[in-house]
Amino acid sequence: MIAETSASVTVPEGTEKKDGPKEMAMREEMDNEEVPSAPSTPATPGTPGAPLFGGLRFEKPNGVIRKPSFLKSCKCFSVEEWTLEDGAMPRVSCSLPAQPIPLAKKVGAEFIGTFILMFAAIGTAIVNQKTHGSETLIGCAAANGLAVMIIIFSTGHISGAHLNPAVTISFAALKHFPWKNVPVYIGTQILASVSAAFALKAVFHPFMSGGVTVPSVGYGQAFATEFIVSFILMFVVTAVATDTRAVGELAGIAVGATVMLNILIAGPATGSSMNPVRTLGPAIAANNYKGIWVYLIAPIFGTLCGAGAYTVVKLPEEEATKPPISPPATVGTFTT
Repeated sequence: MIAETSASVTVPEGTEKKDGPKEMAMREEMDNEEVPSAPSTPATPGTPGAPLFGGLRFEKPNGVIRKPSFLKSCKCFSVEEWTLEDGAMPRVSCSLPAQPIPLAKKVGAEFIGTFILMFAAIGTAIVNQKTHGSETLIGCAAANGLAVMIIIFSTGHISGAHLNPAVTISFAALKHFPWKNVPVYIGTQILASVSAAFALKAVFHPFMSGGVTVPSVGYGQAFATEFIVSFILMFVVTAVATDTRAVGELAGIAVGATVMLNILIAGPATGSSMNPVRTLGPAIAANNYKGIWVYLIAPIFGTLCGAGAYTVVKLPEEEATKPPISPPATVGTFTT
């Protein structure tokens, strides 16, 4: 019986082992192979029969010589080694830090977004008055919701699409926005609102009064109404804007639908402003400041409470990664 090992094959004594073609080829290859110099005696340039740098060879068990990958020294590539015999280049990845957006671009996007929203919201109300209510409450609500949706989708990645001083203050209070940029954003929003209001006044004069939000109920009821609808709005905004587990890709649709819902609820009572500059711009253009304090204070308190409420109830990061526990299934339960 022949016992095989990784190095030799034992044969009976007195029998001469004959090399086969495979063994002979391997022996010839080993005889022709250059022997590297020992690391303790490095070769010098020009030494015959020795490698140029240290006499070290990088070789796989199958005899294929390869060089160490130069990508190992590059930190932005996650590659173990460079292999050419696989027939394809290794998959590499390079992650570069995102370039910060200049404040000027953010302010420009915020101005354009707020101008579009004010022009749409105030303009729809003016047209509704001019045409004796042909737009209807549903039409006004839809116009506001659509305007918010398209602005978030078009400028949200640049400025955040706050469009509202109350939203900006709430984000800053929860440390989602730097306080140093709050005055710049609020000033931009006020300027955009006033610009849109005077543009509409030039187009639709003398119907500017239709775009002014004034309460048709008592001040206490108006304050409570604006507080509640602002709370609802900011609760949704905080969810989709600050929580990565929420439907961030559908943020525009979610916020736009919330605006539409709030106008359907509070529109007949207060106009459902939810936004101090929605009231301030047309009030300046029409010189009508009736109950303006309600629209300047209630939305700020409402958004602060809405943002704080979502921060309290949202799942912590460690709990969100756990799989949900399914309730035990009931099999064979019938009701007679």
